Amino acid sequence: MLSRKIGKGRAVCPETDQSIEQKRRHRWLVWAFPLWGVLALIWFLIRVIPKPSRATYPCQRIAAPIASSFIAWIAGLAASAVAYCKGRRLLRESRYALAAICATAAVMAIWWASTMTAERPAEAAFTPTDSPNAPIGEGKGIYPGRVVWVHDPAATVWDGANGSWWDDDNTDQSVVDRMIAKAIRSLTAQPSDGSAWDALFHHFNQANGFGDVGYQSGERIAIKVNMNQDSGGAWGSGAGMPSPHVIYSLLDQLINVAGVPGSAITLYDGSRYIGDPIYNKVRSNPDADFQAVRFVVKPSEARSGRIAATRDMSNTVYFGSKSVPNNGTTNLPRCVTEAKYLINMALLRAHSLFGVTLCAKNHFGSVYSPSAGNWTPSPLHDSGSRSNPMASYNCLVDLTGQKHLGGKTLLYIVDGLYSARNQGANVIRFRSFGDDWCSSVFLSQDPVAIDSVALDFLRNEPNCTDVTGNPDNYLHEAAQANDPPSGTFYDPEGDGTRLASLGVHEHWNNANDKQYSRNLGTGEGIELIAVEGADPTELLVEAVQLNRKGHVGLSWSHLGSNFVYSVEFADSLAEGGWDLVPPVEQWPTSATSWTDTSVSGTVRRFYRIRTEAVQNPASAAIGE
Repeated sequence: MLSRKIGKGRAVCPETDQSIEQKRRHRWLVWAFPLWGVLALIWFLIRVIPKPSRATYPCQRIAAPIASSFIAWIAGLAASAVAYCKGRRLLRESRYALAAICATAAVMAIWWASTMTAERPAEAAFTPTDSPNAPIGEGKGIYPGRVVWVHDPAATVWDGANGSWWDDDNTDQSVVDRMIAKAIRSLTAQPSDGSAWDALFHHFNQANGFGDVGYQSGERIAIKVNMNQDSGGAWGSGAGMPSPHVIYSLLDQLINVAGVPGSAITLYDGSRYIGDPIYNKVRSNPDADFQAVRFVVKPSEARSGRIAATRDMSNTVYFGSKSVPNNGTTNLPRCVTEAKYLINMALLRAHSLFGVTLCAKNHFGSVYSPSAGNWTPSPLHDSGSRSNPMASYNCLVDLTGQKHLGGKTLLYIVDGLYSARNQGANVIRFRSFGDDWCSSVFLSQDPVAIDSVALDFLRNEPNCTDVTGNPDNYLHEAAQANDPPSGTFYDPEGDGTRLASLGVHEHWNNANDKQYSRNLGTGEGIELIAVEGADPTELLVEAVQLNRKGHVGLSWSHLGSNFVYSVEFADSLAEGGWDLVPPVEQWPTSATSWTDTSVSGTVRRFYRIRTEAVQNPASAAIGE
């Protein structure tokens, strides 16, 4: 075959106008479907024959259609071949009518096989059964039903090709720090990070009958992260994982603002590994508190500083349906049952079986399955599927309402910096955000409200095609857990006490305005506080009291070379009572911390940090 040259000497096929090199490179596609079909069939048979119940597992639900399509394809080809051979023989015998019938059968068999293997159209997009701005349930939090959404594209600058999205060159830690700080203050309507955390702890303790107290040193906090894609190996550059920068910012807030010792903090996912990008990011801070944070993972993955999750057999979760294996029960990790507080740090993404995977489903990584004999949520998959009808039992309600899970949750966070297409795919740009990264974080004290808002964002994103079926069934059930549409008696403690409403659910008015009933002043539903970035000239820190080491340690976000900082203190918050802390020369533009060692004991003093934008930071005078 002759060929011609194009570009840099590449040969081109004259028949197809395709480069010879490209044509050879694509030959593997000819074998792709048969190969995947054989592998899917073998995998399905090996796993399901010994234990038929495994047919409901997610991996088998993925393998089954591939295997069945492969079998149909083989059957169609075989039938076509038989009909073709029979037709040829009849044609030689001059039996033309029968030969024509066999020829038609051969063609039809090929057509049938192709339709079985052809790509099927996507399922219809999710359409809520309830009208916009029709809230159900009871809002939770200092400001009931409040969800804060902070969006800042400056945090996510990855070009999709160079390095990995979680590299420091591709995600700006200082911007993420400001986003988290702004979200916490907006959620609590407090002027400073410290007062915001104090408000969160006080509200939690009052609501749970512990009195009007804040955080007490040594009280343990467990942070549930969603590591569903982490199997223990190196992350792919576009892997859909939690953001190390968001996790670091949260830890920095807990340790340096709220005064939580690192030794009292545990990051965990009982069914997965916590990869090096997160582990190394936390350990990169030499402070003893960051070095003391614990990482709890799946027992078989416990290595390199990670600790194995241990099962607490004295605490049982009882599901509202006995169809859940092991007579409808499960156990939890000790790092959860021994903690006083929990922070649910979920991801913003769709799910191929559940429609969405947010704060409620994040706790699939918190359960031990006695029937499976390991840390796996697989027995729960059928009872939370998006394919189940509305007004049906949903296991996510039991997890959200269980006393050691939802009952201990201080704060719900949805990480949407770089969102993946679904639980097994890479991160994607959002067409609804101008074909840019989602670059968002969501915070709330209401588990139903934050998942409702996240669902609205996902269902209106064209690239999230898995948001189909009934992904909001669990939200309807949870919002009305005291009288759910399914009639289920949700009692995860097994003590005969029915759950109360777990939060408020509603859908926004439209994707452009994104307003809920409290925004419109028409009902007691969700209130969405939208924050576009963080004002770099705002008051960053104020009213900070003595830390547990006896001194005042301040830290703030570095805003860039065009800003300089000044620290002021006051013995009271009376107007005009602020005095400048004089620097030796001037505060460097890179300064992000300062410790006042001149005070100790029970002295009470307040501090604030101000910024000043300048054209030439090197010659700027502070305090003028």
